[in-house]
Amino acid sequence: MQFHQLHVKMDKISYVGNADVNAIDHLYKSYLADPESVDQGWQKFFEGFDFARTNYDTDGEVPENFKKEVQVLNLINGYRTRGHLFTRTNPVRERRKHEPTLALENFGLTEADLNTVFQAGSEIGIGAATLNDIIAHLTACYCHSVGVEFMYMREPERLNWVKSRVEAKEKSNLSKEQKIEVLKKLGKAVSFESFLGKKYVGQKRFSIEGGEALIPALDTIVQKGSDLGVEYFVMGMAHRGRLNTLTNIFQKRPQDIFSEFEGKEFDSTEDFDGDVKYHQGFSAKVTAKNGKEVSLVLAPNPSHLEAVDPVVQGIARAKIDQLLKDENKMCSVMIHGDAAIAGQGIVYEIIQMAQLDGYRVGGTIHIVVNNQVGFTTNYLDGRSSTYCTDVAKTTLSPVLHVNGDDVEAVVKAIEFAIEYKQAFHRDVFIDLLCYRKYGHNEGDEPKFTQPSLYNIIAKHPNPKEIYLKQLIAEGVVTAEDAKVFDTEYNNFLENEFEISKKSEKAIVWKFLSEDWKGFRDSKPEDFEKSPVTAVTKKELLALAEKIAKLPEGKKYFRKISKIFEDRYNAITTDQLDWGSAEMLAYATLLEEGKPVRLTGQDVERGTFSHRHAVVKTEDTEEEVVTLNEISDKQAPFSIYNSLLSEYAVLGFEYGYSLAVPNGLTLWEAQFGDFFNGAQIMVDQFITSGEDKWSTQSGLVLLLPHGYEGQGAEHSSARLERFLQQAADHNIQIVNSSTPANHFHVLRRQLSREFRKPLVVMSPKMLLRYPAAVSTLDELATGSYQEVIDDKVANKKEIDSVVLCSGKFYYEMKEKAQESGVTNMAFVRVEQLYPLPANQIKDVLASYSNAKNIIWAQEEPENMGAWRYMAMALRSLNLIGITRPASAATAEGSKKLHEKRLAKLFQNLFQYAKITA
Repeated sequence: MQFHQLHVKMDKISYVGNADVNAIDHLYKSYLADPESVDQGWQKFFEGFDFARTNYDTDGEVPENFKKEVQVLNLINGYRTRGHLFTRTNPVRERRKHEPTLALENFGLTEADLNTVFQAGSEIGIGAATLNDIIAHLTACYCHSVGVEFMYMREPERLNWVKSRVEAKEKSNLSKEQKIEVLKKLGKAVSFESFLGKKYVGQKRFSIEGGEALIPALDTIVQKGSDLGVEYFVMGMAHRGRLNTLTNIFQKRPQDIFSEFEGKEFDSTEDFDGDVKYHQGFSAKVTAKNGKEVSLVLAPNPSHLEAVDPVVQGIARAKIDQLLKDENKMCSVMIHGDAAIAGQGIVYEIIQMAQLDGYRVGGTIHIVVNNQVGFTTNYLDGRSSTYCTDVAKTTLSPVLHVNGDDVEAVVKAIEFAIEYKQAFHRDVFIDLLCYRKYGHNEGDEPKFTQPSLYNIIAKHPNPKEIYLKQLIAEGVVTAEDAKVFDTEYNNFLENEFEISKKSEKAIVWKFLSEDWKGFRDSKPEDFEKSPVTAVTKKELLALAEKIAKLPEGKKYFRKISKIFEDRYNAITTDQLDWGSAEMLAYATLLEEGKPVRLTGQDVERGTFSHRHAVVKTEDTEEEVVTLNEISDKQAPFSIYNSLLSEYAVLGFEYGYSLAVPNGLTLWEAQFGDFFNGAQIMVDQFITSGEDKWSTQSGLVLLLPHGYEGQGAEHSSARLERFLQQAADHNIQIVNSSTPANHFHVLRRQLSREFRKPLVVMSPKMLLRYPAAVSTLDELATGSYQEVIDDKVANKKEIDSVVLCSGKFYYEMKEKAQESGVTNMAFVRVEQLYPLPANQIKDVLASYSNAKNIIWAQEEPENMGAWRYMAMALRSLNLIGITRPASAATAEGSKKLHEKRLAKLFQNLFQYAKITA
């Protein structure tokens, strides 16, 4: 009889699980192969089992001691799977009740068994032990100040790793020196908040009071991480506790924070708007206690909670790719709020990215500052799940729930987290249960909505007071020692305060400044004409040989072979289409040593099957990337099909672009209008980041745009939204009409001494449009053309000039030629922002007889560029030719599309003279 057979005979015993019986069965098989391979207690147990088996197999009865052993194993499993529900982790509230409990009777055991010795104790590392001792050990491991969720993990290696650390009989304690250091960190956290509260009464600071354990927790991440080989830490957090983190972890001078509280102007150009003090980013190099220097980065963030999460991940991945080359040297840390991690969908998106090739960063430590309330919303109204961290189970990540008043438990939980992250390169979550001493901010009254809770909080000692009392009782420090620590730090703050009074302006700290050495801020004159971005014809042809020819000796799908043949022929016969020009732009940058990264849904092939940057062989599905086969000296080309996300993926690429100013980072939407799933990223980071945080980005957004009868969701990239946000030379917006111009604008991104986001209204129809081709000479000469004049025989015959953009130019031009129009010229405004107003006026001046200056677009009147152009060029008294204003971006019927396009042409050509 095997142990799994034994289980069948025990079906009347409560809570018996297959996992427990299988565990014994595994031990038994090991015993049969080699008795010395199992613990001595199990050897004796199995000897008894072999003896008993002979006597009991005939009648099917199971010896009572065997039943009891399995019941104890099931009890152990109960503590492992449900112990976290019965912990003492909440510092200010009674825990909710959960059933069934861990009571003995729920496992078929009674108090009469408490003094019985069970071999099952070996399962938790304490050897044969009484049930009393087994329960005491399990309670200490799973039901005190830390609750651990991990049994849903499916990999035995990770499960056993967690078990071995949580259930260790001998646990390492903090040394006296470590305890004093933790006390000092807690003291600084408390004193800093107290100092701000006294000096800046009523001002918002979003204090960490009630959650001060966060500061020694972050310090532990840095110190322990450095010991384990981490060289770079990238962190993201919202406003609560941010100022305390900046001064006590990142070593930002308090005098600079005090200057910000005074509301002083920023020491920058007068056009710089800046941001509130608890949103700004910061970078620092600090020396860990082991003497190693580590880099710390805190990403700037808006008030949109959790929006910074993918930005942090992008920065971390960029550092791994371009600097560290090793995930073990990077640690990304996300600090969440309990309401935000449960309520914001962006968290789910970044967790799903964690193990994907294009987005992994070697694991992230997630710390939830769980103050058990949203702005005013009670936690019971903030989620349906048991825990705010239940999203962690999506990727089977372990969660440690820890009492924020037990600072040593917090430190040990953090040490567990960084060790786990380094061992497995996977995410881990710390649920730091604490409280918020005040309301959402220091001027808010929390008793309006949580009167009972805040009556408790008002009487509750802070974590430093609790820990000091513990250390005095242990004889580690005296009350006088603590006073000395506090006095020294308060004197330091007072001195910093006096220094801050002498400064007239607040300092603008450029985060990631080390990466941006050699770059400068842009000037208005930088945008008057694009720099030369040409590449010699000889170089282009040499690159074409590399990227437009598939390596020989492999089996390719017949259609893909034909596509590459056509691409090569198009390049060499001066008929470059859009895809060919784009690939050549990337190739030239790579050959110059500038890395290129492109992600988005289906980008490897391209939504419209125009790119084919990644080719799979037909027989083995080996991936062939010709852009990585150019030369030994080239920079890497990275391209990844993203998960079906816009918000997180765009945020990730924005973060990546911040850390790689010498690389080209691109995100492509499947269809342009899908970017609105990431509207927060556009509004809060991409278009405003430089103005708020003095942070440049060269991110490129490729947004397929164009009205072709495909319906409201596949026509518009919402050009008007980007134009509405365009100011202070914050972004560049183009709607190019030729492959050559697309080539030049991509190269332009890395050819200047500054960086700006580039928004491209990329084409669909023009990808294979016969008239939309370019020659190699157009790539080998000149630069990006912001304005392209029409080619007309006699400009004096022109009395109506039509300004337009993108693919609509071709439709109007062809319709005009078809209708015999002779008095109209079609001038393409390829760059819409910064608007090349002088170039437009120079072109218009060449049409001396022009009476009508028209702006024509395919979008409705309330969309597209019409209203923007009318305002920007108001002196020209533009005539607008558009579709009627519309609530939806486009019609859903192909016939209705054609009918409205015909009406659009009718309105346009009322200004035409037609020659029969």
